Amino acid sequence: MMQLQGTVKRFGDFTALDGVDLEIPAGTAFGLLGSNGAGKSTILRLFSGIYSPERGTVTIDSENVYDNVAAKQKVFFINDETIQYAGFTLDQLKNFYKQFYPNFSDQIFEKLEGTIQLPRNRKISTYSKGMKRQAIIITAIACCTPYLLLDEAFDGIDPTMRIIVKRMLVDAMCERQLTVVISSHNLKEINEMCDQAALLHKGKIIFNRKLDSLKGAVHKVQAVFADRERIYTAADFPGLEILHFDKNQSIYHIIAKGGEDTIRSALAPEHPVVADLIPLTLEEIFIYELEGLGYDSNVFA
Repeated sequence: MMQLQGTVKRFGDFTALDGVDLEIPAGTAFGLLGSNGAGKSTILRLFSGIYSPERGTVTIDSENVYDNVAAKQKVFFINDETIQYAGFTLDQLKNFYKQFYPNFSDQIFEKLEGTIQLPRNRKISTYSKGMKRQAIIITAIACCTPYLLLDEAFDGIDPTMRIIVKRMLVDAMCERQLTVVISSHNLKEINEMCDQAALLHKGKIIFNRKLDSLKGAVHKVQAVFADRERIYTAADFPGLEILHFDKNQSIYHIIAKGGEDTIRSALAPEHPVVADLIPLTLEEIFIYELEGLGYDSNVFA
């Protein structure tokens, strides 16, 4: 397990993390969402041992990470920048990381490299942005750490290669219970890759949800009721936890938590003539959850 407990991280007067509690179970694909400056990259750097917290704890498998070689060897962190690898060839990059990760697998590296076929004798500085990301991702997987942290990992990778790289990650997760933590602005990416996601805003976790349960627990309803003269409000449906409620002519638009049966049962006493339940996208769910918590949904911007 990776864990933050009451973790505070400051940079001068700026508080990047403000008393964050977070648990990421082993074997999970976990997403960190939020706008720039929300605290996503700070969490990854704390877990990789680059930063130490001002207050609270940062642990992996119950060990403090900072200044702990054994704990750090359990983690590979892929930064959102690749300039630090510019002077290496691909083989030099591989040999560099073999020094620090005792479980490095040449067999896995060769297999992955054979799939994407990068030019091995050219400096990484001559690679395209997407090729640079591919190079460090296959190196990271070959290091065979139990935890892999990716900061905007798919940025710059073309759609076809993105599918291949994601398949590499999924295979590693299935084969050796790799725990992957992905920081991204892209909800679609998080939805495709992750079991669970947390949304950060101004150094705090607004909510942390398992995605499968979240998708089935919030619905959009378009309803028309038999009594066309009456003006309904959210208070008329006490059996529903309503996140959003409005009316356009005779049609009511309701965003409510709960399963389909629960929602239909709550509407039934008011005799709906029409009650259509429409699936929500993950982005819509997060936005309405934010509004329900009193936050501005522009945190996604």
